[in-house]
Amino acid sequence: MQVIDLLHTATRELAEAGVDGGDLDGQLLLGACLNKSRTELFLAADMEVPEEARRVFLRYLERRKRREPIAYILGEREFWSLPFIVNPSVLIPRPETEFLVEQVLAACRPRRGLHDGWILDLCCGSGAIAVVLALELQRDIVAVDISCDALAVAQQNCRRHKVDDRVALVKADLLTAFAAERRFSLLVSNPPYVSRRQLRQGLDPEVAGYEPLLALDGGEDGLDIIARIKEMLPVIMRPGGEVFIEIGAEQGPALLRMFAPSAGAAELVKTVEILKDYAGRDRVLHLLLSGYGR
Repeated sequence: MQVIDLLHTATRELAEAGVDGGDLDGQLLLGACLNKSRTELFLAADMEVPEEARRVFLRYLERRKRREPIAYILGEREFWSLPFIVNPSVLIPRPETEFLVEQVLAACRPRRGLHDGWILDLCCGSGAIAVVLALELQRDIVAVDISCDALAVAQQNCRRHKVDDRVALVKADLLTAFAAERRFSLLVSNPPYVSRRQLRQGLDPEVAGYEPLLALDGGEDGLDIIARIKEMLPVIMRPGGEVFIEIGAEQGPALLRMFAPSAGAAELVKTVEILKDYAGRDRVLHLLLSGYGR
């Protein structure tokens, strides 16, 4: 069969399976089988596809028809223009998290004070945030996750991008592994923040059927993990440190209340703001911590 025949097959069968964007999916899957870009595929439309590549493509196509994400099928996802290994042990990196990283980098570069303490990537998953921060800031990073399987993926990505000497991977339930020494000046996190209501109502099949629940479930209102992080901040964060946490698009008002002086955060937080993404949705909780009364 020719390239064009297989692409038409993918578009038709994915549409019949209820998968949106089947033409693009087919191009990505066949391109991976032939080691060709989408442009190269179009230029090679009349090329006969080798039998082994055809068989692999058809296996990939069957998996995609069952709504398995392409990133898991191919074992890779681009983030920050870099390739990252992914599997069902970790969330697939998303553009929303690139926005989180952008905000962190914008804050770090002009502020000398953040160079005085350690940097923490909490709930690190695939290690994408830790790797990018290590590369962009040329700093050592401590990356924490509760899942051994996720940390194994993060380790592969650190080695792939040659930052394994600068990223220390720690298995822990949030901040429980750290002594009360206030060593961190910057905390970055993409924690579980999907509410139980959203989980009950149903997520997209690609998410609900394949991505790890442990990395999604944020409790009844989606804020349980962030509330736990709040309690630990004065224990491990340096006075005047900064916190950047990815959040859900409707969680901004609740988080402003959580970190308001009336909620007991007067001595903890100097300023709190919700940063909106490029679509105008709440996306990042940013905290500037106080001097803790000193």
